[in-house]
Amino acid sequence: MIESKKRWRLTTPDEQQVQDIQNELNISSVLAKILVTRGLNTAEAARSFMKMDVSGMHDPYLMKDMDIAIARIRQAIDNQEKIVVYGDYDADGVTSTTVMMTALQDLGADVSFMIPNRFKHGYGPNTDLFQQAFDNGTKLIVTVDNGISGIEQVDFANNLGMDVIISDHHDIGEQLPNALAIVHPRHPEGHYPFGELAGVGVAFKMAHALYEEVPDHLIELTAIGTVADLVPLHGENRLFVKEGLAALIDSPSPAIGALCEVAGIKQQDITEETIGFMFGPRINAIGRLQDADPAVQMFLTEDPAEARSLASGLDVLNKERQAIVKQITEEAMLQVEQRYPEGVPRVLVVAQEGWNPGVVGIVASKLTEKFYRPSIVLSLNPENGKAKGSARSIDGFHLYNELAKNRDILPHFGGHPMAAGMTLEASDVDELRERLIRQAETSLTAEDLLPVVDIDIPLRLDEIDITAIESMRSLAPFGMGFAKPKFYLESVHVSSIRKIGAAQNHLKMELTQHAVTLDAVGFGLGSVGDELTPDVKIDVIGDLQVNEWNGRKKPQLMVEDVRTDQWQLFDIRGIRQVSRWSKLIPTQNQVFLAFKEETPALFQSFLPQPICTVAQLDALSTSNDHLVLLDLPESEEQLAEVLAKLKPKRIYAHFHAKDSQYFEQIPTREQFKWLFAFIKKRGSFDFNKHCDELAKHKGWTRESLFFMLQVFFELGFVTLNNGITEIAQSPSKQDLSEAPIYKHREQQIALEQKLLYASFKDLKEWFDTKVSAKEEEIWI
Repeated sequence: MIESKKRWRLTTPDEQQVQDIQNELNISSVLAKILVTRGLNTAEAARSFMKMDVSGMHDPYLMKDMDIAIARIRQAIDNQEKIVVYGDYDADGVTSTTVMMTALQDLGADVSFMIPNRFKHGYGPNTDLFQQAFDNGTKLIVTVDNGISGIEQVDFANNLGMDVIISDHHDIGEQLPNALAIVHPRHPEGHYPFGELAGVGVAFKMAHALYEEVPDHLIELTAIGTVADLVPLHGENRLFVKEGLAALIDSPSPAIGALCEVAGIKQQDITEETIGFMFGPRINAIGRLQDADPAVQMFLTEDPAEARSLASGLDVLNKERQAIVKQITEEAMLQVEQRYPEGVPRVLVVAQEGWNPGVVGIVASKLTEKFYRPSIVLSLNPENGKAKGSARSIDGFHLYNELAKNRDILPHFGGHPMAAGMTLEASDVDELRERLIRQAETSLTAEDLLPVVDIDIPLRLDEIDITAIESMRSLAPFGMGFAKPKFYLESVHVSSIRKIGAAQNHLKMELTQHAVTLDAVGFGLGSVGDELTPDVKIDVIGDLQVNEWNGRKKPQLMVEDVRTDQWQLFDIRGIRQVSRWSKLIPTQNQVFLAFKEETPALFQSFLPQPICTVAQLDALSTSNDHLVLLDLPESEEQLAEVLAKLKPKRIYAHFHAKDSQYFEQIPTREQFKWLFAFIKKRGSFDFNKHCDELAKHKGWTRESLFFMLQVFFELGFVTLNNGITEIAQSPSKQDLSEAPIYKHREQQIALEQKLLYASFKDLKEWFDTKVSAKEEEIWI
């Protein structure tokens, strides 16, 4: 048995709906299953989804206050009033700022931008920066990707005589700022058809209204910000990303070319994953470490040399950010391991002086990924006695609500169920940790602490081919709200398996189902190779890809997790060096079992824990996952009783036999007959003096000769006295097989044949038969 590392949540699409869409649209069953599980369960809905284009964009003036905002911006442009675009330091904020700056510059505005410094100004509107803008003659501030929470700051700007237009997408509080206009897709008094826009999406809608047509040249920036901000990829967001990706591939923008260059990719290969894993982290890095202005300048410049220089700067900062994250993560994990050597609690809170507060959110994510616990990472500031940091959570622990129970020691926090930021007194960190652990003990179950993976596409191997995999790009982009499909293969045979990589930490398998095969690779799953045995049936989940090698394309499954409820038999017979097989056995719930009294002395010095004998069997618990059979049992029944008692999930068969009888076999009846006649003719036979001579003469072994004499003795055919053998007087008629030693050797040879010298297949079948014969299950 192999337990999955994660908790699988399976979704099975309606087969009739899959068949209908497959036939109507003439697509593969793979595509049809993806569409149905994503709620597109009619041919009309699926066709509309796949054919989405810019005609599906909503009128920007459907957004409340859009008319007021556009009119005021046009007035400022006409009067050449100074305008400041006030942005944010993440990728969404940077692209939002660029979109608005580009639109206003194209329309002839006197415009500049400001982005707060994460460390000096914090997030959102800042009175010092607003004062600076006013001192420079600014009459109008347009926020992008922020502002909805800036109640006091907007009032401050109003008192200075500046107008403020807010464009934002973040959650709206109980009170709205007193701004001239609030352009927000979820405005409480608005009725915009799609409320999930990123900040850059809102900026794009304002640009659309300003240009009075769809600004195609800005859609690539909108795609970058939308993907990087992890908003759901449906509705207009999906449209922005789909059209934006097409634009990025052919974009003449120096910034896009420069980002591709530093990321080491070809521009024609850009996908949503390129944005999420290559562009986004580089754009975000600068705002985590310093002022984010150069990122906006990179997108605004038309000079390729300047764009390359600025992109290189982002790349350098991203590498620096990675190094900082790596160091803090190592220190944070060390804290966890040292504080909780016996096992981590249900919430993790770590804190240390000198940690960069700009990256602690990433570190919290890594702790949650590693330990699957809600995690808070705090940077301690000894100068002001404050602790500032970020948190990440797991399903079942509503982070915002749980933090809200501690308002008395947590004066400043914000967030949502899965992530939050906070500031508190450093002296209250320990108290917060203990409280949250107690809260989690009542709100999180043991099952909640097992990572969850959602699997929505069950497949058979015969459904998988190159065409089906390549056609999945027609459903792109994938992301939040429209995740990349996770495929599930049930009950497939492992026809071959091997560990690969320099450290042997990766896995290569060939999976088979009804004569169809599929290559599978699991990065970081090399240890699973020690847990699988030939021809076992497994369930496996992962991502389907096309592997191209030397011009040949083959489907390939990138394995994420594996499980099987079948018991496992590991054949370690004949491996004399204990060190070669003992390291393959997991350290938890293992039993090394010896049937013979002399066996423990042979193995104990090589094994990590005491050896159990059959006499101690009753003292063992019934929860022993890993059973190592060191030697041969006395009988099949004895072994069957052990299996019924321990119910192991994995059996390791070593079956050491000090004196194997299999190759000795049992002498023939003709040999017995000759020896009896020989002794009778001589009158007596001195074994000690003449056994070697007789054995050599007959081509027998010394052991065979002695065995035959013992059989005669047990049947009363002869007498033995100090090695002298004589024919007994009036021996009774008995069959040779009635002698106890004869029976024992027969049984021993049969046992060795079934256990020690059988093929793996036959041995596995023997175990299966013994278990089913007793109506017992070896697995749990």
